[in-house]
Formats: sequence, structure tokens, C-alpha cells
Amino acid sequence: MIAFVSGPVAALGPASAVIEVGGVGMLVQCAPSVLAGLKVGEPGRLATSLVVREDSLTLYGFADDDERTTFELLQTASGIGPKVAQAMLAVHRPDALRIAVQRGDAKTLTAVPGIGPKGAQKLLIELKDKLGAPTGAVPAQQHAVLSSGPAPWQDQLHAALVGLGFAPREAEDAVAAVTPEAEAQERTDVSALLRSALRTRNRTR
Repeated sequence: MIAFVSGPVAALGPASAVIEVGGVGMLVQCAPSVLAGLKVGEPGRLATSLVVREDSLTLYGFADDDERTTFELLQTASGIGPKVAQAMLAVHRPDALRIAVQRGDAKTLTAVPGIGPKGAQKLLIELKDKLGAPTGAVPAQQHAVLSSGPAPWQDQLHAALVGLGFAPREAEDAVAAVTPEAEAQERTDVSALLRSALRTRNRTR
């Protein structure tokens, strides 16, 4: 198993990175959030998981070991291959998935492209005793969102951010970041929250 790759970033694509390791370019499939942390010409380190098929060897890259371990555990559920497992981690952090499974939150799982209500219910059953307990990597305000389900303003803000080019997981983080501001408002102002969310990622409207 190739546990990680480390070296200069030789190239970046829409869904992959090339890391130079000992003069060899290693092509690694990555989620957008992982690619966002890499820059061509600068050192990069990715935790990796090698998926072996009859006709291919594919290396998947992650920001840390927790993501890699979760990626591998997700694939123990029937019908979940590496692409869907990677999509789940592109939308949700590992702890968000653990919390959703613990609480039987199918709606959180259906936010992942390719997972419908029936598939989500099946995953909740199959993953119940596999992902383990949360490690505390989800911000407190996001725990509140997961426990009660998203409020209407959260759905609206998330959709607006995705429409502006945010990755789903990046939009999720931005919503969590402005939740305290929303809770302090007597009446939720989605426009004001959108401006605040954009500032958290140094974006302009």
C-alpha cells in the first residue's frame, strides 16, 4: 500500500494532481477541497489509498490520514465504490459523516450526488458500527446544524454559495462559519449572511 506521497506539485487538473516523487510523476485523484490546498511548484503531501482493478491502478489522495481511513471504510458498504466514497468526502468531512450515521440522518447523506433516500437509509445501517465515534473535527455550530437538520436560511445560503462557484463542502464550512451571526439576528437576513460567508473565503460578489 502507498500510504502517502510527498514532493513538488508538478501539475494540477480539475480532479487530480501530479506529485513528483523521486523523479517520477504520481497521478493522484483528489477532491476539489484537497486540490485547493496544493500549488504547482510547491511541496505537497497527500495521504493516499491505492485502488486496484483488473484493468487499472488508481491512487486517491486526501488531506490527512483520517480522510483516507474514512474513504476506505465507506467502501466496505455494498454499492459504494471509490468514486462515490470520494464524493462523500468532497461534500462532508469525516466527522460530519460519523455524526450523520450515529444520528440516522439520511438527509445529510442524500446531499452527496448519486445517493438517494433509499441508498442513504441502507448506508446508515451498513455503516453504523464501522465509522466510529466523532473525533471533534466538526465545529460546534455544525454539530447543531446536523442535530436539528438545516434551517431554511441554511439551505438557501448553501445553494447560493454553490451557485457562486463554491464546492459543496466549502459552502458547508461557510454556512457553519456564519451560523453564530444568524443566531444573533432577530430576523434572518440571508443577503447579509451571504456577504459574510463570502468574506470568510475572501470572495467578492
